[in-house]
Amino acid sequence: MNMHALHTTSATPDIATFVDIRRQIHAAPELGGDTPHTAAMVAEMLEGWGYEVHRNVGGHGLVGVLRNGDSSRTLGIRADMDALPMSEKNQFAHASRVPGRMHACGHDGHTAILLAAAARIAQTRQFNGTLNLIFQPDEEGLAGAKAMIDDGMFERFPCDAVFALHNMPGIPVGTCVVQAGPTMASSERVKINITGKGGHGAMPELTVDPVPVLASLINAIQTIKSRVLAVEEYAVISIGSVQAGTVYNIIPDEASMLISVRTDTTETQQKINNRLTEIVKGHEQTFGVKIDLSMVQLAPALVNHERETEILRQSLSPLFGEGQLLSTMPKKVMGTEDFAYMLEERPGCYFMLGNGTGEFHGCSVHNPHYDFNDELIELGAGCWIKLTENFLA
Repeated sequence: MNMHALHTTSATPDIATFVDIRRQIHAAPELGGDTPHTAAMVAEMLEGWGYEVHRNVGGHGLVGVLRNGDSSRTLGIRADMDALPMSEKNQFAHASRVPGRMHACGHDGHTAILLAAAARIAQTRQFNGTLNLIFQPDEEGLAGAKAMIDDGMFERFPCDAVFALHNMPGIPVGTCVVQAGPTMASSERVKINITGKGGHGAMPELTVDPVPVLASLINAIQTIKSRVLAVEEYAVISIGSVQAGTVYNIIPDEASMLISVRTDTTETQQKINNRLTEIVKGHEQTFGVKIDLSMVQLAPALVNHERETEILRQSLSPLFGEGQLLSTMPKKVMGTEDFAYMLEERPGCYFMLGNGTGEFHGCSVHNPHYDFNDELIELGAGCWIKLTENFLA
């Protein structure tokens, strides 16, 4: 595609242009914080439409700024750009050309949506204030949002509120979910390392075997969800890795496990962490071992702000028919999204657009057969245009 021709024409590019852009991005996926080519493409287009582009915000992140009128009001809209380290199994023409990399979460589509909106907003300028378009790398690593924030993004580009969207397979196209309150889960990585005293498998009485401790911990941890948390307290506690020993006839010195903890409120997360600490201390005393417990929060729970959620809902209502603008998710989602860090800094809302149903567009994200539904580009762009015109009225 001739990018010079794209941004020097006086007419706003049509949606087919942004479908093509989306497919270009899909075919050339970039991982984590290393998104130089995607960022360069985005920056070139934004500059061509008259945006003031600030590159290298928290790495390859960038912010496109467009001002109009005399209002001091400011609005931030974020799209993520990174792909996943997995191999694509689709056979269509725009499938990934990079082995081991794939846009399996739709960030190519999120970027195309915001670009389509950016082009239209720059042409019509039906707003009064400052619009900050945030293109973020490394959402999948849960590090990109925080990197941009730590680089002073909100000080350099003030936002009265900030918004983002995500496609949602399994929900029909033309359906939107704008939900106040807890919407996505936190993510915490817990490591437990047990130190005993190893020895010969024929002489266990001379050892302090960490393996039975590991087994007991596994059972005890399972009781947190069923016996410590109330029914209305959502959490997922998954033991994903267990390590102990190297051969069958040697009792190891150490054993360890890695645990994923997801919750939708800080209070529930703290309750789980307190109970994990109690369980570990009890096992140290009972079994005579030393246990190291480490907890690393990868991202907080994503909690939409009430006022901004209602502003978004009112802005989008003209675009959706009766029963198509939902206020709650059809089922609880315990995935994690690092836009939560931005919502800790500024009020805002993160919403969902249905990606479709059936075998293809109902295919789950993070699946090698997934593909973003291009029908969402026009609808998603319309959402951002309506929000901009309403919020910056």
